Amino acid sequence: MEKQEYRILIKHCFLMGKTSGQSLQWLQKCYPTSAPSRTTVYRWFSEFKMGRTSTEDAPRSGRPKEATNAEIVKQVHRIVLSDRKVKLRELAEAVGISKERTGYILHDLLEMKKLSARLVPRLLTVAQKQQRVDDSTASLGSIGLLQRNRADFFRRFMTMDETWVHYHTPESNRQSAEWLESHESGPKRPKDQRSAGKVMASVFWDAHGIIFIDYLQNGRTVTEEYYAALLDKLNDEIKKKRLHMAKKKVLYHHDNAPSHTSLKAMAKLDQLRFELVAHPPYSPDLAPSDYYLFPNLKRWLQGKRFRSNEEVIAETEAYFEGTKRLDVSYYRKGIEMLENRYTKCIALEGNYVEE
Repeated sequence: MEKQEYRILIKHCFLMGKTSGQSLQWLQKCYPTSAPSRTTVYRWFSEFKMGRTSTEDAPRSGRPKEATNAEIVKQVHRIVLSDRKVKLRELAEAVGISKERTGYILHDLLEMKKLSARLVPRLLTVAQKQQRVDDSTASLGSIGLLQRNRADFFRRFMTMDETWVHYHTPESNRQSAEWLESHESGPKRPKDQRSAGKVMASVFWDAHGIIFIDYLQNGRTVTEEYYAALLDKLNDEIKKKRLHMAKKKVLYHHDNAPSHTSLKAMAKLDQLRFELVAHPPYSPDLAPSDYYLFPNLKRWLQGKRFRSNEEVIAETEAYFEGTKRLDVSYYRKGIEMLENRYTKCIALEGNYVEE
């Protein structure tokens, strides 16, 4: 069919009271190989809504149309707002100008850019966003109560989380990059996958460094009983390694894993007189281990291969206590970043804090 005939069908749908989406579906069903694009249907619906009755092309003068006049810019903007995924080629065809001028209008005049969707842990509901704001506000309030000795909050703050450490994690594209001379061809590497072999590490740490790491034995899982026993071990390690905490209450932070929020875990925290720092569900961006400690560890391990749990554990220990020789300032930075993240979370009305 000719484009003029499609316009008549689109106008017919408009007059029948169909929406642009319903009209597009009907056209695609009736003319699966030659239906007009989504952009075309939406554009003509927009024209008819503004009072246009003719389906003929507007008369053209001998002089070429000015591609950046106000009406064209407005038309481009309207189409993009109705279809955020419209392609530059489709947009140029819809308004009858070149791709270059369409790009100029989008980038320079409308100051728009096309970005891929960012992966997030979860699409948060309104209630979950509000919970993130409430918990961030409460935590900032706890810091605020200690303004006369603000650093005391971070001296008392302790956190933990679990992570899998694999026998092999492939190098990232950036890590595999090499400097080459002009006559050399680019480096190649075989497709590589993360190994199935892995060890779960439960890492307890604070602004002074690692307190202790527990490595889960093969065949076991982190149950509420197991986690409660880890809390007892944490208390013992604090007495040995954090003498400044002898007469102070621990401000304890963990996520909402089932073993962490179980009745036995809560009872153990109460018995140890640990004060729990609020942490909203689905919020790795507000967990120091997830946004700071573990990503750096994983980058260190990328490209290395291990053959046993013992080798994995030895390399992990070397990262924290040996080879890397991370000083206190490294750990303190990761903990103190949390205050800024709480502030950003509130400003973003509960949305995820970007890196």
